[in-house]
Amino acid sequence: MAELIGFIGLGALGAPIATNLLAAGYPLLVHNRTAAKADGLVARGAGRADRSVDAVRPGGIVVTLLWDDASVEEVVARDGFLDALGPGGVHVSMSTISPAGSRRLAAMHAERGCLFVEAPVFGRPEAAVARQLWIACAGPAAAKARVRPILEAMGAAGVFDFGEEVGAATTVKLVGNFMIGAAARSLAEGLAAAEANGCDPEAVVAMLTTTLFPAPIYQSYGRLLVEKTVVMNAGQADIGRKDLGLFRAMAAEAGAPTPMADFISGASGPRR
Repeated sequence: MAELIGFIGLGALGAPIATNLLAAGYPLLVHNRTAAKADGLVARGAGRADRSVDAVRPGGIVVTLLWDDASVEEVVARDGFLDALGPGGVHVSMSTISPAGSRRLAAMHAERGCLFVEAPVFGRPEAAVARQLWIACAGPAAAKARVRPILEAMGAAGVFDFGEEVGAATTVKLVGNFMIGAAARSLAEGLAAAEANGCDPEAVVAMLTTTLFPAPIYQSYGRLLVEKTVVMNAGQADIGRKDLGLFRAMAAEAGAPTPMADFISGASGPRR
């Protein structure tokens, strides 16, 4: 029988990922701060956890997919979460947070004998539904081996291992998100200029994304731009600002310059 999984955070990505786990035969205990967001999964057979700690079982596996460093640390520090998880328990953090935050969380878990695996995910919600996500992971080898089948069942088209040093996978996630943001902005600007000069933007996208730029990011965002689909709603814009800020802070901590990220963010003055 498949291992029971606790799942905390049922937003635009969390809900389809949890649905994929259910479809793969994993029993789930699900929790979301807005309880109604769990209703669909409960109707499909998941158990409801009224508190985040209620999704935790001793020595078990719990997955969180939350907003930022503070929200993950709040869950971990609340209601005896780590004591409930206990020795041998594995917490898989799929949130986009700072590498420093991941390292703090790993240290908190180690103090209680728990294991921490960071596994941030690349992919829009529709990619989660289509089981076409990419997941970067880092953490203790034994814990990663234990959770890898679960990551694959979430709909991962690929799971990429960045070693045992926590912080590596979140670094890759922030670098990737910065590059996605830069690519989307440059594509939008280029297509606007092409259209203003009388070119058919659909033809421009078709040519460029099958020749010079045959990459999923250019292809997907090119399609959205041509269809005049709203690429950045308010929530997505918030994500972009948060992740760009995390990228700049991470780079600043390591002494790496970020002139393009600074320009995109419209920042002036020192980074914090």
